[in-house]
Amino acid sequence: MRQRVVRVALTAALLAVVLLAVPLALVIRSSLYTAQRDALERTALAGAVHVSPDYVTGDPVELPRPPAGGSLGLYEPKARLRAGSGPTRGDSAVHRALGGGLVRSGSGGQIVVTVPVSHAERVIGVVRASSPVGSVRGRVLAAWAVLLGVAVLAVFVAVLVARRQARALAAPLEDLSRHCEAVAEGNLSRRSAPSSIAEIDQVARTHNEMLDSISELLRRERDFTSNASHQLRTPLAGLQLALEEGLGQDDETRLRPVLAEALATTQRLHHTVEGLLRLSRPQGRAHPTATYVPAHQLIQETAARWHGLFARDGRRLVSAADDVPADVRVPGGPVSEVLGILLDNARVHGHGTVHVGVRDLGSALAFDVTDEGRIDGDPARLFDRGHSGGGPGTGIGLALARDLAVSLGGRLSVTRSSPATFMLLLPVDAAHVRPPRTAD
Repeated sequence: MRQRVVRVALTAALLAVVLLAVPLALVIRSSLYTAQRDALERTALAGAVHVSPDYVTGDPVELPRPPAGGSLGLYEPKARLRAGSGPTRGDSAVHRALGGGLVRSGSGGQIVVTVPVSHAERVIGVVRASSPVGSVRGRVLAAWAVLLGVAVLAVFVAVLVARRQARALAAPLEDLSRHCEAVAEGNLSRRSAPSSIAEIDQVARTHNEMLDSISELLRRERDFTSNASHQLRTPLAGLQLALEEGLGQDDETRLRPVLAEALATTQRLHHTVEGLLRLSRPQGRAHPTATYVPAHQLIQETAARWHGLFARDGRRLVSAADDVPADVRVPGGPVSEVLGILLDNARVHGHGTVHVGVRDLGSALAFDVTDEGRIDGDPARLFDRGHSGGGPGTGIGLALARDLAVSLGGRLSVTRSSPATFMLLLPVDAAHVRPPRTAD
């Protein structure tokens, strides 16, 4: 690209020089020759003024000094040189001037100007001034040499400017090309830096926005894979255990509860997959058709579902939702997923009795999950995806719970480090969903 820009600039400069220099050279040549003829004309007129009419009777003639390298002479009506310098016999210019009128001509390598001398309405002589064409040609060539030097200098400056501009134009494009090569090799973190060229900056911004979109899509795809793996592992294990227990039952009455539990587990799996898919879409939010359930009912169902797991580990799970009105509803699937992640986190990494409850704050609902363990280090790091180290964070679950909370328009945070307390805060516009009134 740099060579192309230089070639274009050089071509434009040469074309401009030709279009300007050639007419200017012709103008210079014409001006110099015209100036020389004007000088000869002034010299000839000055000589004619000094010619007295009495010269025909023998009076001497005093002519001015001739031009440098030229001649100045007075010719009689018979075209013979009377005084001064010049050809002994008058040339065609002298003969034409004898007929009356100023004559400019060039012949024999000379520039000639003849002026008639008149007296009593008749021509009594001709003053002839001449100079060699070579003297003017030398000045013309000198002027053309200067013009050529200026043209060469202009082309040289144009090439320098073109090379500089070529570097300025090519550098951001080359940088963008290197970034594209890095992206093609799998490095999506590279971004193009701004330059001083608006059009290239627009391309760079579009390139960076495209990379941001691709990176976000890939991140959501990776998160969906890890989220699905994390969230489906426990319910699938429970479903497998339930089905295995059902296979060992011969009594139909004892088989029905097992099948009902398996069906409930598959429904929870269905809601989990739907929630993860919604979260994997750009700018995911709770689906408007999500199933809303009373907040106190959700707490009770969640506690009932997790009670057996905690009991198996010899731990207690206590639920509380007494101060929440019965008509306050929340998106059942997403909120249940967040509470499930927090309870699983408390079961695996916490200690002692676990409390899960909901509080009505007027403008929001607060879901609390507390155990008797302790959080060491920065609590905010628990929500970083991939964070692990033996603490309460799983590295995936809490990050997913935070994303689910954000998708609901809420916030998930650690309110206390000892005892470890997590709070899901849902605003009123997302949590207070009341069933429609029916006509009496």
